[in-house]
Amino acid sequence: MPNYTAPVEDMMFLFDKLRNNRNYNEIEKYKDVNTELVKDILVEAAKINENIILPLAKIGDENPTVLENGIVRTPPGYKEAYSKYIEDGWTSLSCDPKYGGQGMPKTVSAFFDEMLSSASLSFKLYSELSIGAYNCIFHHATDEIKNKYLPKMVEGKWSGTMCLTEPVCGTDLGLLKTKAKEQSDGTFKLTGQKIFITSGDHDLTENIIHLVIARATDSPNGTKGISLFLVPKFIVNEDGSIGARNGVSTGSIESKMGIKGSATCVLNFDDAVGYMIGSKNKGLNAMFTMMNLERIVVGIQGLGISEIAYQNSLSYAKERKQGKTNNTKSTNGADCIIEHADIRKSLLNMKSIIEGERALCFWLSQQTEVSLYHSDEKIKKEASDFVSLMTPVVKTMFTDMGMEITSDAMQVHGGYGYTKDQGIEQLYRDNRITPIYEGTNSIQAADLVFRKLVNKNGDIINRYLDMIKNDINIEDEKLKPFVEDFNSNIKILSHFTTWMKEKIQKSKDDASAACNDYLKALGFVAIAHSWIKVLEVSFKDHNNNKNFYEDKIQTAKFYFKRVLPRVENHFKTAITGSDYIMNFNFK
Repeated sequence: MPNYTAPVEDMMFLFDKLRNNRNYNEIEKYKDVNTELVKDILVEAAKINENIILPLAKIGDENPTVLENGIVRTPPGYKEAYSKYIEDGWTSLSCDPKYGGQGMPKTVSAFFDEMLSSASLSFKLYSELSIGAYNCIFHHATDEIKNKYLPKMVEGKWSGTMCLTEPVCGTDLGLLKTKAKEQSDGTFKLTGQKIFITSGDHDLTENIIHLVIARATDSPNGTKGISLFLVPKFIVNEDGSIGARNGVSTGSIESKMGIKGSATCVLNFDDAVGYMIGSKNKGLNAMFTMMNLERIVVGIQGLGISEIAYQNSLSYAKERKQGKTNNTKSTNGADCIIEHADIRKSLLNMKSIIEGERALCFWLSQQTEVSLYHSDEKIKKEASDFVSLMTPVVKTMFTDMGMEITSDAMQVHGGYGYTKDQGIEQLYRDNRITPIYEGTNSIQAADLVFRKLVNKNGDIINRYLDMIKNDINIEDEKLKPFVEDFNSNIKILSHFTTWMKEKIQKSKDDASAACNDYLKALGFVAIAHSWIKVLEVSFKDHNNNKNFYEDKIQTAKFYFKRVLPRVENHFKTAITGSDYIMNFNFK
């Protein structure tokens, strides 16, 4: 089983030193969220993740969730861990105090999401969609529904799901077949089948609140006829107690490559009672409140799995002896593999990407809070645009890099990495779903290019590039070489952006073939921007915590010399066009 130590020191560094975002600091509701409080939360979060949840990863992989006589049973130990999890209030961390939540900002809850992803992604998924469902209900449901369902969901006694995919449609939701027939009392009866439903059924909570997209019988075809419905597993009585079983049943549980402790279900809806959320035929607008949050959270899953893969690779490299280096330190004929240049390069690649991603995630969490709660509408709108731009980037970059990092972790471990004993191959398998979840990464890249670069709110990408260029206008000689590298890559990205906008108008195949390259180029630049902010603090406060900051400086140096140059490669690849791709004759 892999070992794991939550990176509390690095998280607290971000919270303490990179919280200098004026717009974020102007949010009144978070004035009392201080260093001491956050550190207490993260220390306790580390304890439950390291000691209670981490062992569940291996248990769930070896004892997958099963469906027995219509009942879904989670792996051994899950029930006990979940009881402790909700007893300690972890489901309520970022929820509104009005419904029993603790009201912590996403700058804090994102750290907890990362820890939980590192410890056991399968276990995490039983509560993750509940928070997404909570947010959707919170923003779009009536007060009556909020008061009836949210307190129990915040407490963790009830969980939530997102039911979109059907056998006939994945991303193209306009093809869905699930029907909703309105009743005389204003409720609806839903009939249809949903597949790949994460935590669709289980034995951890008293009730499961499904958010289901369906088409009312009098609605038009396509996406314009989709509505959103709340469909509980058990009907909730007027007094809040649980009543009769609703018309929702589990047809089967998917047999998967990874996350085997998570119940990925086929759900059948047979005249199931549902309650419309939001306006009729506007279901996708409401559901995207949940989906966009989930895309960021899925990115954090990739980050969390990368972190535990790196930690175990580093530990193994310090112990495993193999071969001699040019400057051998061995007295018995072999050096630890961490002395080999190629292994060191792999480890630094992991470390520089992970720490840069964590800093970028912290920045995005700040922007999310500003987009929701700042008092100035203009500032809120700009932050919302930046969140919209960076959501597909974080989802895709963090999960794709998670695949690269877990693959490299297996390579560092050699043959032991391929066996089940070390647990590294499980990290690779568990992470493999993250580039697919919530719209595959190719779809995320297309969304970025065709919907986010320029839209009804104007030229978002150039506003973002102007913002980060202004943000690094720092007078510090030590930072100068990093800033020069950064600026040269911004120029490449700017050229790439101009090329991409032209191709969107003139040759959509060229643009489509370049989407993934463009997203990666933007992602590596965004991470570099976060590293510049980290370096600014590291050079300024170097003498206060010399070892910590020197580590940051050297890690950043690797990123700028070995990782950031990928931007140019993606640009050169993309501008070769698509003719030789589209004209190829597959046989």
